[in-house]
Amino acid sequence: MKTLDPGLAEHVSGGATSLCTCWKATRGDGVTLGFTDHDRDIAFDGTLFAADSGPQASEATAGPGLAVGGEEIFGAFSSEALSAADLEAGLWDRARIEVWRVNWRAPSERVLLRVGEIGEVTRADRAFRAEVRSLAQALEEVRGRVFSHLCDADLGDARCGVDLEDPAFRATGVVLAGQSARRFSASGLQGFADGWFERGLLRWLTGGNAGASIEVAAHAAGETSASLELWLEPAAAIVPGDTFTLTAGCDKRAGTCEARFANLINFRGFPHMPGNDFVLSYPNRDTGRNDGSAMVGG
Repeated sequence: MKTLDPGLAEHVSGGATSLCTCWKATRGDGVTLGFTDHDRDIAFDGTLFAADSGPQASEATAGPGLAVGGEEIFGAFSSEALSAADLEAGLWDRARIEVWRVNWRAPSERVLLRVGEIGEVTRADRAFRAEVRSLAQALEEVRGRVFSHLCDADLGDARCGVDLEDPAFRATGVVLAGQSARRFSASGLQGFADGWFERGLLRWLTGGNAGASIEVAAHAAGETSASLELWLEPAAAIVPGDTFTLTAGCDKRAGTCEARFANLINFRGFPHMPGNDFVLSYPNRDTGRNDGSAMVGG
């Protein structure tokens, strides 16, 4: 239940209203931006909510209890503060969003409708669509460790212990030619086996994507050059001469940890954990073992 400011309550009960919606976004880097669907700028609590900045909102949804609700914000990149480059760089990931209903004639008359955070963001041309998740989303996130056959450490972190500065696991390459928006050929990767950098991390050193990092989807080795495919299309086009660093990939399996990195002692998965077949098996008197065959009567 929302408690309205007395002035806002009187305004709403009067019939004709002058209400608008304001969004206050606080990014992970500390930058705070304000947007409104009104045709004039509005300011309150030290934040300027810019008009004609693009965003509009869908209907908000809410479920019973702690069910995750939310809404979508969509629009065009008509504001310099809201750029495609920032979205691509991840600056808006999990940004805190406050949604306010405001009397634009008297901004002191307002009510905070809900608080959420940015979820999935999609874009096309100069338009974007962002999911705003309610704070109940945090209750569905995994906390702590999960029992799994796969390792839950990140390659090269303190729990893993692999030194990614080792030349055996790191290379510097140069783009030779672009093959598509996500695929290109490169030099500097000779001597590495086919698939060595698959699931690895590529970090651009120069060019339009300098500073950005993208995971590698596929790595095909060749005699004089290698072919790389990225999981995501970078913000800027890949052009010949762009340089990058590349670290080896890991599929999180115990066999890979031992064979590729000689690091089985630090493996953070449970490769010998029984699976569903073991759980559903039962004693078999004929074979003297547990299996899923028909049970023999006594």
